[in-house]
Amino acid sequence: MTSDVKEIFSSDSPPAPAALAAKVRTLAPSMTRSMQLVAEAVAGDPAGCAALTVTGLAERTGTSEATVVRTARLLGYPGYRDLRLALAGLAAHQESGRAPAVTADIAVDDPIADVVAKLAYDEQQTLADTAAGLDTVQLGAAVAAASTARRIDVYGVGASSLVGQDLAQKLLRIGLIAHAHTDPHLAVTNAVQLRSGDVAIAITHSGSTGDVIEPLQVAFDRGATTIAITGRPDGPVTQYADHVLTTSTARESELRPAAMSSRTSQLLVVDCLFIGVAQRTYETAAPALAASYEALAHRHNPRTR
Repeated sequence: MTSDVKEIFSSDSPPAPAALAAKVRTLAPSMTRSMQLVAEAVAGDPAGCAALTVTGLAERTGTSEATVVRTARLLGYPGYRDLRLALAGLAAHQESGRAPAVTADIAVDDPIADVVAKLAYDEQQTLADTAAGLDTVQLGAAVAAASTARRIDVYGVGASSLVGQDLAQKLLRIGLIAHAHTDPHLAVTNAVQLRSGDVAIAITHSGSTGDVIEPLQVAFDRGATTIAITGRPDGPVTQYADHVLTTSTARESELRPAAMSSRTSQLLVVDCLFIGVAQRTYETAAPALAASYEALAHRHNPRTR
């Protein structure tokens, strides 16, 4: 776990009990295996773990007291005592309002009603996890950069390219110059033209997609402000990102590829970024958006033309 990752997820106060499980799911892939054991235990049985001393939790997870304390601190708590209090609060929260007893593990013979319930629950969990882990300071800095950018380039491939196109379309409609690049060659040749005052945004759930990292690195080297939207805050893409916006870690299953839930979390981050920019540029964004609606109105009601 790098110091940059700790900084991204750190805050002035410990996370609220309800956000603890989301933070565990987001950070777990970047933890050591022993820390994962502790994190999984506290997220899976908050009531049981809240009753344990640091020695008891270490014995239960087959780790050490030092590992338990390090895990507590990584999750945002000054020490194990504070984590125990949060676990007790989380247990009480779950007891008073339990989530539906469904999971995202869709079976091939599930009735369609169960499929709907499981997907809806997992989408809600993905959005909650993303909201809990999103650093609003980083988001605010990204909004400020995009609001004054001469030009905004967005890079993404596969499912992430769809999210990139969604962002670029939104920004265009409020009067900003934005382009989504899905061809890696064109992405690099466009990145070469960027400079200080421009913004480049890379969208990659894994954080290691070469076709997305390469143009972002070029933009970074050219002096543009760079933003990474990724599910892995320790991934290679963050080396070239001035600002990192973290999405939820997708839970993949046989019938539900990770691209589905990762896209959901990416779209939430993109919407937050867009709304922030629209608020900041409202005097120009509002008339631009109205003009775009007017220009397309006849397509929605051809008889009025």
